[in-house]
Amino acid sequence: MHTPSHALSSYRQIRAAGQVAAAETPYRLVQLLLGGALERLAVAKGHLERREIGPKGEQVSRIAAIIDTLNASLDLEQGGDVARNLRDLYEWATARLIEANLRNDARGFDEVARVLREIKDGWDAIPEAARNRVPATP
Repeated sequence: MHTPSHALSSYRQIRAAGQVAAAETPYRLVQLLLGGALERLAVAKGHLERREIGPKGEQVSRIAAIIDTLNASLDLEQGGDVARNLRDLYEWATARLIEANLRNDARGFDEVARVLREIKDGWDAIPEAARNRVPATP
């Protein structure tokens, strides 16, 4: 049975897939991934507050997959200390996310969101002229 929430979820998935496919630069793709992780964190926290364990777990799995994609795209040789620091932050975020999920800890979701927001804010601050030269190393 297709409920309105199922239809909305399907629409969002199609819209997100379209945005990723339309991402013209690695810079824009990373922006979309970070934004998607932050949106899903908010949704997961809402599920937590409503005690909707299954949907919360689904969102957490998707968030972890996004963080894993960001982490896997790091070029540790070219990115140097920045890439290594991001790797450490992504690994921490994944571990903290899983812990928060298992303990139903809204504060943990907030901590992960805060760190991802700081990374996204830094990414968004890259000057327009430099964005086309940005490698796919968030």
